[in-house]
Order: sequence, then C-alpha cells, then structure tokens
Amino acid sequence: MGLSKGIKMYHSSIIDIISPIMAGPSSSHTAGAVRLGLLAKNVYNAKPDKVIFKLYNSYALTGKGHGTDKGLLAGILGFSVSDERIKNVFDTPQAKEIEYEYEYLQDFNRHPNSVDFIFKGGLNLEISGDSVGAGEILITKINNFSVNLDGKYNTLLLVYEDVPGVISMVTHIIQEDNVNIASLHCDRSGKGKDASMCICVDGELSKQCIKAVSELKDMYIVRYIKKLGT
Repeated sequence: MGLSKGIKMYHSSIIDIISPIMAGPSSSHTAGAVRLGLLAKNVYNAKPDKVIFKLYNSYALTGKGHGTDKGLLAGILGFSVSDERIKNVFDTPQAKEIEYEYEYLQDFNRHPNSVDFIFKGGLNLEISGDSVGAGEILITKINNFSVNLDGKYNTLLLVYEDVPGVISMVTHIIQEDNVNIASLHCDRSGKGKDASMCICVDGELSKQCIKAVSELKDMYIVRYIKKLGT
C-alpha cells in the first residue's frame, strides 16, 4: 500500500485531535458532555421544569469519575466548557432552579458515550446524542426523528406535518435570504404524518427568514440553533 493511501485512512485534523480547553479530566466524558448539554439546551430553547439524564455504556460506568454528570448539567445550564463552576455545578444557584436526575444504563446498540436528555416542562422533548471523541459531539435523535447535529453549523430545525412542497418552500425562503445550505436531513414518522427537517447553513439566517418559515402552515416546532463555540 502506498503512503498516500495510508494517509487517507485518517480523517481527523490536528485541531480535532488536540483536546479543548476545559474544566475536567476527559475530552469525551467532560468537554463532550458539556457540549452535548449546550446543544440540547439550544434545541429545547426554554427553561425546563425537570431534566432526566440517561447515560449509557462507558458514560454510565465511568462518567461520575470523569465528571460526565457535572458536564451534562453544566451544559444544560449554559456553562461553557472552560467554566470553573463545572467542578461544583451541583452547588450553583442555577442548578438549584431546576429538578434533575440521572439514570445509568447499558445498551450495546448505543454509542459507548451516549446520553438521552428528557426535558419536562411546557414542552416535553427527548434528545439523544453521542460524545465521539476530542470534545466532538453528535445529536442523533429528537423525539423519534433521526437528525444529524454536530454544533458546527448554524442550523434550522423544523418539525411539521408531512405534506407535499414543504421542503421546496423552506429552501426557497432560505435562498431568498441569500444563505447557502451546507446540508439537509429529513425524516418522518410516516406519509402524511409528522416530519422533521434539519438544515445546516454556511451563514446567518435573518429574523425575517426564520419568521417566514415559522408562518408556513402546520409547522409545530421551529428552532434556529446557533453553532457552538470551540
């Protein structure tokens, strides 16, 4: 095998490999947990009454020692990865304003560092995600819909009734805003039932663009999720 072919097997850049600046011992278990919490918080976009954290596999087995439980809660509260309050997050005033609990599970169909966020409040929402290494994360499911959110792009998340023409109408509105679509991921529970759309964009969507999308018929959830900082 030639040298060039061998190099192609490695997809991470040097930036991906270097761990982020963080308050904790592990990039996957601590920094990744904070970033998962932050992204889940941005998806929910409201103050919950209660959050249930379901930790799986490696997260469940070694998460406490690596601060995963603290990191997940810190992210939900909006703390950054480098925030020194993470170490004592359970004692912070912000943590005392919401109810939360942890469950520790084994499911080898799930990623080793996997978590479900179950939000209770004005809106009940379940968000699933993985910490994939070096602080990198991926939200894989929102309720029963498959999504692909890594926090690297500004993203428009929609849940709506599955009727013909919705994708065309939404992408046309974004085009009129002169913003390029980086990726588009759709899922649905069945023909004519609920559907989801996840649109990652290169730029910044205007308030007018988001308002126009939200005013389309049979839109249940419209979220504009800003990309996470490094």
